[in-house]
Amino acid sequence: MNYIVTHPGSAHKDDFLACAVLAAEFSLPIYRRDPTESELQDPAVFVVDVGGRHDPGLMNFDHHQFPRDHPPSCSLSLVFQSLGVYEDAVRFCPWMKTAEWLDARGARQTAKWLEVDPLVVAQLSSPIDFSLLRYFAEEQELPVDHPIAVLMARIGADLLDYLRSLRQNLNALRDCVEFWKIGDLEICYLPKMDGMSLDLASALNMFVREQDRDIAGTISPDKRGSGFGLTRFDDDLRLNFTRIENEADVHFAHKQGFIAKTSATDPERLKQLLAQSCV
Repeated sequence: MNYIVTHPGSAHKDDFLACAVLAAEFSLPIYRRDPTESELQDPAVFVVDVGGRHDPGLMNFDHHQFPRDHPPSCSLSLVFQSLGVYEDAVRFCPWMKTAEWLDARGARQTAKWLEVDPLVVAQLSSPIDFSLLRYFAEEQELPVDHPIAVLMARIGADLLDYLRSLRQNLNALRDCVEFWKIGDLEICYLPKMDGMSLDLASALNMFVREQDRDIAGTISPDKRGSGFGLTRFDDDLRLNFTRIENEADVHFAHKQGFIAKTSATDPERLKQLLAQSCV
């Protein structure tokens, strides 16, 4: 790949992030101008959010030509699709669908979709959004060592690293979690394993969210100690961990009942604590 071309003038979050992701993945300069026909036909040139074409084979990623009834989409959507991370981005980045709606439908329709007052959408922006987009818009050429391009590549790398490492952890969890039946409730249990990373335990809730099961709670290795943490999933009120706060091997139980920490490591003892916590 040779370089990235995106439109001149005002910049938006979708073209900024789409270029950031590509800059991170391929370490390319960015040119803010209209593409030539030869660039649109050149598969070694990324054309982003301009050009009126969506053709991943030719690396053209524009959405403005889509019909009015097309599902909300933006240039970042198209780039994510080409890199194979779009479905995970929609699933695990809560801001992704809102970004698509804002770019494709505008603030008022986005507010209606979110079922909030239109003023709320404006309140979601920050000085960081304003300044980054403004400085990006002011440039016509951004070589890879340009300060804004360096920052964009870092942002894009963070996004891709998050999505790819999360998917790797979710795939790994499939091979090691157990599902326990405690009374009428189902619990997802992650055993402690040698060399297990904190990221793997952190991905447990997202793993549970992908399952087609009625999970009430999770048990996973305590990140701060040698025992385990017991947690309600999605604040499921069928579990109340204040019921075990006086147990000798329970050193913390939140007064709201949604989490507890225990030094116990034996699965049978953990199952006892869960049974006592059932409402």
